[in-house]
Amino acid sequence: MPVTPNSPMAARHHPALIPVILAGGKGERFWPLSRRQYPKQFLSLDGSGRSLLQNTADRLLLVSGGWEALWVVTADPIAAGVRSQLPDLLPAHLLAEPEGRDTAPAVAWTTLEIVRQVGETAIVGCFPADHWIGDEAAFQRTLAAAIELAQAAAAIVTLGIPATHPATGYGYIEQGECLGTYQGVPAYRVQRFTEKPDAAQAATFLASRQRLADGSETCPYTWNSGMFIFPAGVMLAEFRRHAPDLLAALEREGVAAYPNLPKISLDYAVMERTDRTCVLPAAFDWDDLGDWNALARLPMNPRDRWENITLANHVGLDAHRNIVFAQDAQEVIATIGVDDLVIVRMGKVTLVAHKDRTQEIKTLLRQMGDRPEYQDLL
Repeated sequence: MPVTPNSPMAARHHPALIPVILAGGKGERFWPLSRRQYPKQFLSLDGSGRSLLQNTADRLLLVSGGWEALWVVTADPIAAGVRSQLPDLLPAHLLAEPEGRDTAPAVAWTTLEIVRQVGETAIVGCFPADHWIGDEAAFQRTLAAAIELAQAAAAIVTLGIPATHPATGYGYIEQGECLGTYQGVPAYRVQRFTEKPDAAQAATFLASRQRLADGSETCPYTWNSGMFIFPAGVMLAEFRRHAPDLLAALEREGVAAYPNLPKISLDYAVMERTDRTCVLPAAFDWDDLGDWNALARLPMNPRDRWENITLANHVGLDAHRNIVFAQDAQEVIATIGVDDLVIVRMGKVTLVAHKDRTQEIKTLLRQMGDRPEYQDLL
């Protein structure tokens, strides 16, 4: 893999990025604010008034240069919602999956469609619709480096997020050989992917930090952001190597193949098997906004002197570190003597959960799904 940044290949002009927004997730852990027809990516959670999907499109349009380059792949039941939120998106660039099959089929199908229109040399980027990015300028610089590296090395480039704590909800990327610097960003081969380690293994990863001569620290492990940049032909070649049946079905039948496709992530289908992956450690603040606890991590959300995040008309007595949200600003949520809770008021529904158990909202929704009287609340 030729990867020296000063090689003739690295200096050659690269095509503009074709960004693909992956917008098919349900976002159930933000229930009751998110619903089947109004999932997490349609929500505004940062006070901007723009949804997560709209913010993602806004930042990618700055790189791609216009709507004619942007694609979105989503689920058929929410495709109309995507059109409503992104009215300037070209109709042919909205792909609606009839059934959710995780990210591998979504990336393979979209890449095939892009190759048919643009060709295999197109540089494609895949980005989840529900991420928060704190430093847009740093994101643009990192993305420019990823585009350059993807073309120069004929590589699938992933953006790694420097780990700040031993999280068990993220995949980890171990950095290998340093490949040089692109746009001022160091690049590395991917040594290994580890999918959602247990607490002990995550702590071991973070304990491998090394102190540099200038006094700063570096860690060979980053979180897997789920953002990938690659030449379209390279990605299709790796699907042919590692998931040939999946790709052949899509080439043969297109979207009609979906009912018989496996449900598999891009990580499992390709990224953990290919030898063409590189990683760029990101230099921007990032959050995947996985559940209600993410509101406490966003710097713009107000926090009172008792460490409560209050996105509601809230009155508290001896209440600490709670996350309080109400859709209707006229409603009042009053708390007495409670700590570390998530309290959400939305229409006819009130959710009260301990912050440590918000992952179980999905289990709760499965129970509610068995009850006919709750169907309009899901």
